[in-house]
Amino acid sequence: MEKFTAVFERYPEGWIGYVEELPGANTQGQTLEETRENLKEAIQLVIEANRELSRRENEGKEVIREELVVAVS
Repeated sequence: MEKFTAVFERYPEGWIGYVEELPGANTQGQTLEETRENLKEAIQLVIEANRELSRRENEGKEVIREELVVAVS
């Protein structure tokens, strides 16, 4: 489980949401709850896509993959 900063903005047509720390993770919805759920899915998809791109880019190379925990205040 990771924590991100979600930002939600109200528009006449509904809501938009994005994650400050994760470019590309953004969405929209008619309700705030719908937008929150959509944003959770967007975060998962962006992370999965970035991991897959990294794996493809490093295919055949000698690389080390490890978890890295960083405390940010």
